[in-house]
Amino acid sequence: MKYRAKEKRKNPNCNHNEKGALAVMRGGWARATRVVGVVVVLSVAWLQLALPPLPHDPQASLGGGARETPELDPAIIIHHSPASKFLQAKEKPSSSSEGSKLTAEQIQEIREQIQLRSGNETVLNEELFGPVQPDTIVIAVQVHNRLEYLRHLIVSLAQARDIDSVLLIFSHDNFDEDINQLVTTIDFCKVMQIFYPHSLQTHPDSFPGESPGDCPRNTKPEEAAKLNCIGSPDLYNHYREARFTQTKHHWWWKANKIFDDVWVLRNHTGLVLFLEEDHYVAEDFLHMLRLLSAAIPRACSKCSLITLGNYLKNYNFQIDGRKVEVTQWVSSKHNMGFAFNHSVWQQIKACSSQFCDHDDYNWDWSLLHVSSTCLPQKLHTLVLRAPRVFHIGECGVHHKKKDCSSRTVLHKVHRAIQVGQHTLFPRQLIVVHTPPKKVKKHKGNGGWGDKRDHALCRSFSISTAPDSVMVNSSILSTQVLGNTSVNGSVIVRSGS
Repeated sequence: MKYRAKEKRKNPNCNHNEKGALAVMRGGWARATRVVGVVVVLSVAWLQLALPPLPHDPQASLGGGARETPELDPAIIIHHSPASKFLQAKEKPSSSSEGSKLTAEQIQEIREQIQLRSGNETVLNEELFGPVQPDTIVIAVQVHNRLEYLRHLIVSLAQARDIDSVLLIFSHDNFDEDINQLVTTIDFCKVMQIFYPHSLQTHPDSFPGESPGDCPRNTKPEEAAKLNCIGSPDLYNHYREARFTQTKHHWWWKANKIFDDVWVLRNHTGLVLFLEEDHYVAEDFLHMLRLLSAAIPRACSKCSLITLGNYLKNYNFQIDGRKVEVTQWVSSKHNMGFAFNHSVWQQIKACSSQFCDHDDYNWDWSLLHVSSTCLPQKLHTLVLRAPRVFHIGECGVHHKKKDCSSRTVLHKVHRAIQVGQHTLFPRQLIVVHTPPKKVKKHKGNGGWGDKRDHALCRSFSISTAPDSVMVNSSILSTQVLGNTSVNGSVIVRSGS
């Protein structure tokens, strides 16, 4: 009994000590669990920030269909870069950039400005970067009125290596004070502006714009004869739409102007790279252009063009950063960021009738027609598999969207360049000869059946001046003679 009593006296203390030990163990496990949880969370967060995306990450490709994760605005990413100043918009846009209808006085003032600038070919920053040399790379940017896209293009150009060695030419078909001011702020290379003088802006109510007597698009040929309206139908029996004709006119005028009519380029034999306002370039695009140019004699003696951009939905900088394909030039694949020199231009220009008379309102399809039907040898190109020129435009002549912001596409472009950062500026190229594919003969997209467009286009090979006699006679004939159209030097009535 005493023994049991002693046991009873000892048990409460034992139980108390055991409970305390268990409590301590439970508290320690809880704290350990919390510490481990925090470490895991921090580790995952660190890995997400430190590791680059996988090569096949859909976000890393321009054509990825995966949903996007929130990213910084590209404008914020380069906020501390000197190039960020080109993204700073004016608080109040000028009247010419608001899209409002211009008065007759404003149109006349713009025409006078274009005439004045045409006779005064000023090269900005020439005192900083020296005169144009015969082998200077010329970058020709075709500009309409998309200021936001143009800002991002200029930022990308400003960040490119060796950009101070080029001549950057902006060719405008819209006289815009805000765009002009933006261009004049460029301080990283030599700059020049040229202005297409036969734009819809300066000819809103006369050819090349819409004339009062023009045949409506869907007019039947027999109805046009009765109406005695102006125009010639295209191969789809549609009449001219002025807004679709300007881009081809501008491109052909610009090429003639730069290769043959710009005084500082009179002895130029180097490359001319063609870009547009909604393009974006990688920082090594000039390095790649020179590398490809040097490779042509050995890699592809028949290649006359170099193409820095492509429309592939998926590409891998890790694998394709140095790869270049030898292929026949195709307008739908190789019209972005392509370059050629004056000797190639002379061959193309000799086929001006085939370019200007081809019933297609697209300049690139018209150039393909020249390649297929007129040149001694079809155009071939060296084209990069991992592009250095990207298309960021969401809205334009062919595409209209509710949101025309370039932000989404810019995120994808920046991500693609970031992933391939260590593959930029390669010292050597890997040339891939793709099996030749038969390029189908293209009928033409139409929109270019009007004889007036043919005549105006052909006139640029004779003169690019605003007061060209041939150009003015073509325009004058549609204004004075009324219901007529120009067929070369012969004036014919619609339906005759």
